[in-house]
Amino acid sequence: MKSVRLRVKSPSGEVCLSAPYHIPEAELRTFVAARTGWIRQQQARIAASPSARAEKASKEEIEAWRTVVKACVPPLVEQWAAILDVHPKTIAYRNMKSRWGSCQPETGRICFNIRLALYPPECLEYVVVHELCHFLEPNHGPGFHALMDRVMPDWPARKKKLQ
Repeated sequence: MKSVRLRVKSPSGEVCLSAPYHIPEAELRTFVAARTGWIRQQQARIAASPSARAEKASKEEIEAWRTVVKACVPPLVEQWAAILDVHPKTIAYRNMKSRWGSCQPETGRICFNIRLALYPPECLEYVVVHELCHFLEPNHGPGFHALMDRVMPDWPARKKKLQ
């Protein structure tokens, strides 16, 4: 490692410092102290994020998200499946921590994260299109990205809202 790096992890807000071994501890303490304002700003941003809210959600809130996503996904799947000429067989919904959706083209099953209810509607539509594109392009190679660019040109901006 050649430089000192500081980051704030999501959703915990934990501060992580990485540095070369030769840098004295006193210098590292000064480095962190000089960035206290930035650290607090990042922790506040993370605490207000949907992912932090999801970590503290009640069973009732989780079921409300499921209800919202179950109501919104089928019409989007129907619309985009027709555009892409793909035919999913099963739609599932799960509360997942690390992925927005999944697709199994061989079985026709697509699954959506109910936490998408916490994000703008265009994010849900992006995930629907992303998963349906996997029926035509199974991996995230150039063909997949070209397909996404063709059918949803603003997909990178939508994806960014989920990060």
